[in-house]
This record gives sequence, structure tokens and C-alpha cells, in this order.
Amino acid sequence: MTTRPLIFTDIDGTLLDHYDYSFSHAIDVIEALNERHIPIIANTSKTFAEMEKLQQTIGFNSPFISENGAVIYIPIGYFDQQPQDTFTQGYYWVKEFCQPRTYWLELLTEHAPAFDDDFIGFSTLSVEALCEVTDLSPDNAKLALIRHYGEPLLWQGDEASKQAFIALMTGVGAQMLQGGRFLHVGGDTDKGKAMKWLADVYVKQYHAPVITIALGDSGNDTAMLEAADIAIQIKSPVHDFPVLATKKQSIKSSLYGPKGWAECITQTLLSSSDESQKNQLTFGGA
Repeated sequence: MTTRPLIFTDIDGTLLDHYDYSFSHAIDVIEALNERHIPIIANTSKTFAEMEKLQQTIGFNSPFISENGAVIYIPIGYFDQQPQDTFTQGYYWVKEFCQPRTYWLELLTEHAPAFDDDFIGFSTLSVEALCEVTDLSPDNAKLALIRHYGEPLLWQGDEASKQAFIALMTGVGAQMLQGGRFLHVGGDTDKGKAMKWLADVYVKQYHAPVITIALGDSGNDTAMLEAADIAIQIKSPVHDFPVLATKKQSIKSSLYGPKGWAECITQTLLSSSDESQKNQLTFGGA
């Protein structure tokens, strides 16, 4: 039986450049994957509002995983049947994996007042302040602030305080994930769990096995990369490659961001020099 490839990709620092948020260097590869009907599934810390706009900008029509694995949005009708354990919201079937953002904000207020001077939460940031921190445009910053399942924190304290804070919040039930810029407070979810759930839905749709190819650059991608059949680590200009605990195939890009994304996807799926890999896969519509 043939195996179908699924691409799960982080966005910031991976498909989008860390500094200017451009994906221009990946466009040709994205178009080649679309021609082969290979799904490209965003798996990101970004919000629903950000991703809905980005899906339109890039031209993705596939499901996407938002807020570090907290929720999956599937366009209605994308699969032949609505997946189990999902509900309808607007134009999407939605799968939730954790409590809403208000729960985590209340947890921070109740348990972490001693660390108030050590971090700035997204919920307290203005659009202008977020623009200064991230170089996002005002319009994109507005979308980034509309979060539903977790709270990113801009850490300003020292490393010892940070580790004490992480231990405290973990002890009261929060999941702590370090992203490229922000420390995320949320539920017991991660990009890997959400990826596996969605991959199973694809298996049922295809009536065939799938191979998961995951791309990411930072610590909050580790669970996804370790759960994938093929892990692709994208070189970052601001930090080293995170250490992966996996015996499965892993690849490290030599280029940064979307250049590295295009480099590794080409080598893995599109290059004629790697026929042994591609002969195990089949391309085409559902």
C-alpha cells in the first residue's frame, strides 16, 4: 500500500523569515507541493485570526493547528465527513485540546504575583508595544493579540527566576513552552499531539497510511519534530538547534528560515536525486 506525505510546518522563523516575516523564498516549493496535492498544514503558536489571514495570503486551503497545539481548525467539507469530537464554528470544524485563555490568566493572577516584574503578558500589551517587540505591522499585531487558548509572556527576569517561575506554573497544572521570542503558558497540549490527531484523520480519509514530515526551528516545535516520521530542523539566526530525543530520521537545514524550508523540502520530496525516498510515497488528490 502506498504512503501519503503530510507536511506539518511551524510558521515564525520556519516558513516565515525571523526578521521580515517573508515567505518569498519558499513560494516555488509551495507551488510544487500544491501541484502534487501534498497538504501543507501550519502548526504554529499563531492565533486563529493570524492564520486565517495567512492561509489566504500564502494560498493554503488545508487545516491548521493554532496556539501551540491547543486547537485545530478544519475547513468545513475538507474531509468527506466531519471528524469525531469536533464542533462547528463559522466556516470550520474545530477540535479543542485544552481550557480557554481566561483559565490560564486566572492561574497567573492567583499563583504568580511574585513574578509580576519578571514578565510582560500578551494580555497587557498594546498594539504599539507588540509592534516594537516583534516588528509586526500594526494590522498583524492586532491579530496576534486575539488569543483564545494560551498566554505568551515576554520574559524580562533572569534565568534563575525564569526556571523558578516555570516550576511554579508547572506545579499548578500549566504547560510551559519556550518559543522563538515568548514563553507560552497553556494546557497539557503540544504541536506533536495535535499533529498525530490530525494525521489519523487523514489516514481515515485516504484509506492509506501517511508519513508525517515536520519542520520547525525552536523549542516549542520539539514535540512535533519528535513525533514526526521525518523531522526537519530549520536553522535559526537567534538560537541553536534544539536537541531532539528521537531515533527517527532528522534533517538540519544549512540555510535560515524559508530558504532552509525550501532547501529541505526539495531534498526530501522534490529532488530527483532522492528517488528511494519518493518511491515509497504517492502524490495526488484525496
